[in-house]
Amino acid sequence: MTHLTRQDLFNLEKYAEIRNEFRSQVMAHKKNRRLALNDHAVIYFEDRMTMQYQIQEMLRIERIFEAEGIQQELEVYNTLIPDGSNWKATFMIEYGNVEERKNALTKLIGVERSVWFNVEGNEKVYAICNEDMDRETEDKTSAVHFMRFELSPSMVASAKVGLPITFGIDHPFYKTEMVIPPNIQQALIIDLK
Repeated sequence: MTHLTRQDLFNLEKYAEIRNEFRSQVMAHKKNRRLALNDHAVIYFEDRMTMQYQIQEMLRIERIFEAEGIQQELEVYNTLIPDGSNWKATFMIEYGNVEERKNALTKLIGVERSVWFNVEGNEKVYAICNEDMDRETEDKTSAVHFMRFELSPSMVASAKVGLPITFGIDHPFYKTEMVIPPNIQQALIIDLK
Protein backbone atom coordinates (compact mmCIF):
# COMPACT_ATOMS: atom_id res chain seq x y z
CA MET A 1 0.00 0.00 0.00
CA THR A 2 1.22 3.45 -0.74
CA HIS A 3 1.66 6.07 1.92
CA LEU A 4 -0.66 9.03 2.17
CA THR A 5 0.44 12.45 0.96
CA ARG A 6 -1.04 15.92 1.43
CA GLN A 7 -2.80 15.48 -1.92
CA ASP A 8 -4.79 12.55 -0.45
CA LEU A 9 -6.22 14.68 2.34
CA PHE A 10 -9.20 17.02 2.41
CA ASN A 11 -8.68 20.56 3.63
CA LEU A 12 -10.54 21.39 6.86
CA GLU A 13 -13.44 23.10 5.09
CA LYS A 14 -14.01 20.25 2.63
CA TYR A 15 -13.63 17.65 5.38
CA ALA A 16 -16.30 19.40 7.44
CA GLU A 17 -18.66 19.07 4.46
CA ILE A 18 -18.05 15.37 3.82
CA ARG A 19 -17.14 14.17 7.32
CA ASN A 20 -20.38 12.31 8.13
CA GLU A 21 -20.41 10.45 4.82
CA PHE A 22 -16.67 9.63 4.99
CA ARG A 23 -17.02 8.51 8.62
CA SER A 24 -19.85 6.14 7.65
CA GLN A 25 -17.69 4.62 4.90
CA VAL A 26 -14.76 4.16 7.28
CA MET A 27 -16.89 2.60 10.04
CA ALA A 28 -18.34 0.09 7.54
CA HIS A 29 -14.79 -0.63 6.32
CA LYS A 30 -13.51 -1.13 9.89
CA LYS A 31 -16.11 -3.83 10.64
CA ASN A 32 -14.00 -6.20 8.54
CA ARG A 33 -10.80 -5.12 10.27
CA ARG A 34 -11.75 -5.60 13.94
CA LEU A 35 -10.85 -8.85 15.69
CA ALA A 36 -12.03 -9.35 19.28
CA LEU A 37 -9.71 -11.97 20.79
CA ASN A 38 -11.75 -12.07 23.99
CA ASP A 39 -14.07 -9.79 25.94
CA HIS A 40 -11.33 -7.22 26.58
CA ALA A 41 -8.62 -7.65 23.92
CA VAL A 42 -9.24 -6.30 20.42
CA ILE A 43 -7.01 -5.93 17.37
CA TYR A 44 -7.88 -3.23 14.84
CA PHE A 45 -6.04 -3.91 11.59
CA GLU A 46 -5.00 -0.63 10.03
CA ASP A 47 -4.74 0.30 6.37
CA ARG A 48 -4.62 3.35 4.16
CA MET A 49 -8.29 4.23 4.67
CA THR A 50 -8.23 3.89 8.47
CA MET A 51 -5.11 6.05 8.62
CA GLN A 52 -6.57 8.69 6.31
CA TYR A 53 -9.54 8.90 8.65
CA GLN A 54 -7.25 9.13 11.70
CA ILE A 55 -5.20 11.92 10.12
CA GLN A 56 -8.30 13.82 9.00
CA GLU A 57 -9.72 13.63 12.51
CA MET A 58 -6.45 14.79 14.09
CA LEU A 59 -6.24 17.72 11.68
CA ARG A 60 -9.85 18.63 12.47
CA ILE A 61 -9.56 18.31 16.25
CA GLU A 62 -6.22 20.12 16.45
CA ARG A 63 -7.20 22.66 13.74
CA ILE A 64 -4.00 21.90 11.84
CA PHE A 65 -3.88 23.55 8.42
CA GLU A 66 -0.24 24.51 7.98
CA ALA A 67 1.98 22.36 5.76
CA GLU A 68 4.49 21.49 8.51
CA GLY A 69 1.80 20.28 10.92
CA ILE A 70 0.08 18.22 8.22
CA GLN A 71 3.40 16.64 7.27
CA GLN A 72 4.07 15.68 10.90
CA GLU A 73 0.71 13.89 11.09
CA LEU A 74 1.44 12.09 7.82
CA GLU A 75 4.82 10.94 9.12
CA VAL A 76 3.30 9.56 12.33
CA TYR A 77 0.36 7.73 10.80
CA ASN A 78 1.94 6.50 7.56
CA THR A 79 4.00 4.13 9.70
CA LEU A 80 0.76 2.24 10.46
CA ILE A 81 -0.05 1.49 6.81
CA PRO A 82 0.94 -2.08 5.83
CA ASP A 83 3.56 -2.35 3.09
CA GLY A 84 2.46 -5.60 1.44
CA SER A 85 4.44 -8.09 3.54
CA ASN A 86 3.00 -7.25 6.94
CA TRP A 87 -0.13 -6.41 8.85
CA LYS A 88 -0.17 -3.39 11.11
CA ALA A 89 -2.59 -3.04 13.95
CA THR A 90 -3.71 -1.20 17.01
CA PHE A 91 -4.14 -3.58 19.96
CA MET A 92 -6.49 -2.34 22.64
CA ILE A 93 -7.31 -3.58 26.10
CA GLU A 94 -10.88 -2.42 26.62
CA TYR A 95 -12.65 -2.26 29.98
CA GLY A 96 -15.65 0.00 30.60
CA ASN A 97 -14.91 0.23 34.32
CA VAL A 98 -11.86 2.40 35.10
CA GLU A 99 -10.86 0.51 38.26
CA GLU A 100 -11.22 -2.86 36.54
CA ARG A 101 -9.03 -1.58 33.67
CA LYS A 102 -6.34 -0.27 36.05
CA ASN A 103 -6.28 -3.62 37.85
CA ALA A 104 -6.05 -5.57 34.60
CA LEU A 105 -3.24 -3.38 33.23
CA THR A 106 -1.10 -4.18 36.26
CA LYS A 107 -1.55 -7.91 35.57
CA LEU A 108 -0.99 -7.62 31.82
CA ILE A 109 2.59 -6.36 31.70
CA GLY A 110 4.12 -7.85 28.54
CA VAL A 111 0.79 -8.79 26.94
CA GLU A 112 1.67 -6.95 23.75
CA ARG A 113 4.69 -9.23 23.24
CA SER A 114 2.51 -12.32 23.60
CA VAL A 115 0.13 -11.57 20.70
CA TRP A 116 0.75 -13.87 17.73
CA PHE A 117 -0.65 -15.13 14.47
CA ASN A 118 -0.26 -18.30 12.45
CA VAL A 119 -1.12 -19.05 8.84
CA GLU A 120 -1.79 -22.79 8.68
CA GLY A 121 1.31 -24.74 7.66
CA ASN A 122 3.69 -21.96 8.79
CA GLU A 123 5.45 -20.89 11.98
CA LYS A 124 3.74 -18.87 14.69
CA VAL A 125 4.78 -15.20 14.51
CA TYR A 126 4.73 -12.76 17.44
CA ALA A 127 3.95 -9.07 17.08
CA ILE A 128 6.68 -6.45 16.88
CA CYS A 129 5.35 -3.81 19.24
CA ASN A 130 5.46 -0.12 20.01
CA GLU A 131 8.28 0.85 17.70
CA ASP A 132 7.46 4.52 18.30
CA MET A 133 7.86 4.44 22.10
CA ASP A 134 7.73 2.16 25.12
CA ARG A 135 4.17 1.86 26.41
CA GLU A 136 4.89 -0.13 29.54
CA THR A 137 6.24 0.63 32.99
CA GLU A 138 7.35 -1.77 35.69
CA ASP A 139 3.90 -1.32 37.29
CA LYS A 140 1.55 -1.61 34.33
CA THR A 141 1.11 -1.84 30.59
CA SER A 142 -0.76 0.57 28.37
CA ALA A 143 -4.31 -0.01 27.15
CA VAL A 144 -3.14 0.76 23.59
CA HIS A 145 -0.27 -0.85 21.67
CA PHE A 146 0.83 -0.53 18.04
CA MET A 147 1.83 -3.78 16.36
CA ARG A 148 3.44 -5.05 13.20
CA PHE A 149 3.13 -8.66 12.07
CA GLU A 150 5.75 -9.64 9.48
CA LEU A 151 4.88 -12.38 6.98
CA SER A 152 7.29 -14.56 5.03
CA PRO A 153 6.62 -15.17 1.32
CA SER A 154 5.31 -18.63 2.28
CA MET A 155 2.84 -17.08 4.74
CA VAL A 156 1.65 -14.58 2.14
CA ALA A 157 1.09 -17.37 -0.39
CA SER A 158 -0.71 -19.54 2.17
CA ALA A 159 -2.96 -16.70 3.27
CA LYS A 160 -3.81 -15.80 -0.32
CA VAL A 161 -5.01 -19.34 -1.11
CA GLY A 162 -7.30 -19.19 1.89
CA LEU A 163 -5.51 -21.32 4.47
CA PRO A 164 -6.84 -20.53 7.96
CA ILE A 165 -5.25 -17.72 9.93
CA THR A 166 -5.24 -17.97 13.70
CA PHE A 167 -4.57 -15.14 16.14
CA GLY A 168 -3.91 -15.59 19.82
CA ILE A 169 -2.41 -14.36 23.05
CA ASP A 170 0.06 -16.40 25.16
CA HIS A 171 0.03 -14.31 28.33
CA PRO A 172 -0.47 -15.99 31.75
CA PHE A 173 -3.39 -13.65 32.49
CA TYR A 174 -4.80 -13.73 28.92
CA LYS A 175 -4.62 -17.00 27.02
CA THR A 176 -6.76 -17.25 23.95
CA GLU A 177 -6.69 -18.14 20.27
CA MET A 178 -9.15 -18.06 17.42
CA VAL A 179 -9.33 -18.66 13.69
CA ILE A 180 -10.25 -15.36 12.14
CA PRO A 181 -13.57 -15.12 10.32
CA PRO A 182 -13.60 -15.08 6.48
CA ASN A 183 -14.52 -11.38 6.22
CA ILE A 184 -11.45 -10.37 8.26
CA GLN A 185 -9.23 -12.80 6.37
CA GLN A 186 -10.37 -11.26 3.06
CA ALA A 187 -9.58 -7.75 4.35
CA LEU A 188 -6.11 -8.86 5.46
CA ILE A 189 -5.37 -10.58 2.15
CA ILE A 190 -6.01 -7.28 0.37
CA ASP A 191 -3.15 -5.80 2.42
CA LEU A 192 -0.66 -8.32 0.96
CA LYS A 193 1.36 -8.05 -2.28
